[in-house]
Amino acid sequence: MRGNILIVDDNKSIRTALEMMLQTQYNKVFSLKSPANLLASIRENFIDVVLLDMNFKAGINTGNEGLYWLSEIRKQDSSISVIMITAYGDVELAVAAVKNGAFDFILKPWDNNKLLSTVNAAMKLRRSKKENISLRKTASILKNELMANNKQFIGQSEEILKVMELVGKVAATDVNVLITGENGTGKELIAKELHRLSKRKNEIMLSVDMGSISETLFESELFGHKRGAFTDAKENRVGRFEMANNGTLFLDEIGNLPMALQAKILATLQNRILRPVGSNAQIEFDVRLISATNKNLKQMIEDGLFREDLFFRINTITIELPPLRERGLDIVLLAEFYLRKYADKYGKPTLKLAQATIKKLLKYNWPGNVRELQHSVEKAVILADTNVLLPENFSLQNNKLKRNIPVQTLEEMEKEMIVTCIEREKGNMSNVARKLGITRQTLYNKLRKYEL
Repeated sequence: MRGNILIVDDNKSIRTALEMMLQTQYNKVFSLKSPANLLASIRENFIDVVLLDMNFKAGINTGNEGLYWLSEIRKQDSSISVIMITAYGDVELAVAAVKNGAFDFILKPWDNNKLLSTVNAAMKLRRSKKENISLRKTASILKNELMANNKQFIGQSEEILKVMELVGKVAATDVNVLITGENGTGKELIAKELHRLSKRKNEIMLSVDMGSISETLFESELFGHKRGAFTDAKENRVGRFEMANNGTLFLDEIGNLPMALQAKILATLQNRILRPVGSNAQIEFDVRLISATNKNLKQMIEDGLFREDLFFRINTITIELPPLRERGLDIVLLAEFYLRKYADKYGKPTLKLAQATIKKLLKYNWPGNVRELQHSVEKAVILADTNVLLPENFSLQNNKLKRNIPVQTLEEMEKEMIVTCIEREKGNMSNVARKLGITRQTLYNKLRKYEL
C-alpha cells in the first residue's frame, strides 16, 4: 500500500518488530530511537502515520514526553495520524493522548491483526484529510482566479440593459438559471456575474463544458470515483458536483449531452445526492446550478433529443442573450475595449479606430458575435503598421444576406420573406421576429436552416 510510516520508540526490539511487520504492508517505513529528529524526519520523508511511544527517558512513566511530541506533530501538520504506543498500565495516559488529537493507541504487547487494522484506518483518515486540504486549496485558487479575472459585462444597448436588470433580480436567489444565446455572446460572463452578485460569491464557481466530457468518463468527472473503481482509477477523485459544494456549478453547453447522460444528471439534481463510481456511500451536496446552451432545447424536446423533465429542472429562470448584431453601438464600445486591451498587450498604446472602420464594424453581421469581434480586433492590432486602424485592417468574411430569385417553392418563399424583412429592419432581429409573427429563437432556427 502507498503511504509513509514513522516509528518512534527507544526500544530497538519494538522498532524492529514493527518495521518487519509494516514493511510487508507499506512501501516506506522509517524509524527513530529518539524524538529529537522527529519533526525533521516528518518533513523530509512526507510521513502519513506516526507510531509514537509515550515515554523515552528511563524511569519516567508520566507520558508527558509522548503528549509533548504529539502536540508538536499536530502543530506541524494536523492531518498526520498519530498512534500512541503504551504499556497496559498506562491506558489512562493513552486515552488522554486521544483526547488531545491522537488517532488511537496500541498496547504492548500488541495483537498483530489489531495493530495492522489500526494503522490501516489511520492511513485512510490521513488520505481523507489530505484530499480535503487539496480540495480547499483548489477551491481557494479557483475563487482567487475568478475574482482576478472578473469582467463587467460591457454594453449600453437596451437589449443588454434588460439582461443585466434580470441578472440583478435573479442573482440574489438560489434558483436554477438557463442562459441561452448564440456562440460567442458571453454566456459564461453572465454566469460569472450571477455568481459574483449572489450570496455564494465567497465560495467557488466551477465551470464544466458538458460537450467536452467523454461518455465513458462522464460519471467519474462529475461525481468522482474511488481508487480501483476501474482500470485507470489509481487515485480517489473528487467529482465536480462535490468540488463545487456550497458554491456555483456552471454546466456549459448542456444541450450537447446524450439522452443517457441527461438521465444521470437529472437524478442527481432531483435528489441532491451523488455516489462516486466504485463507492456505496452517498454524498449530499448543495450547489447553485447555472446552465447554458446555444441550442433550442424546446425543439430538441420535440425531436426527442432532450428530456423535458431535465429542461424544467434547470430552467426556473431563462436569460436569453441577444446576438451582437442586435446590440447597435455596443459593437463600438466592445471594439474600443478590446482595442485598449490588445494595444497595451502588444505595445501599441496610441492605436485608434478610424471613422470608416467604425462604420464597417457596425455594418457587419458578426455571426461569431463578441468572440469574433475580440479576435478581429486582436488580429488588426497585431498587423497594424500605423496608429490608426483602417477598414482594410479588418478582413471580415462576406456574410451579406442574398435574395434567391425566382421563388419556386414554399421554402424559397419563406426564405425570401425573411431576407426582405431583415433588410427592411436593418438587421434588428427582434423587430424582424415581431414583424414575421415568430419568436426570435424560431427566426434563428430558420436562418440556420436556410444558411443565411
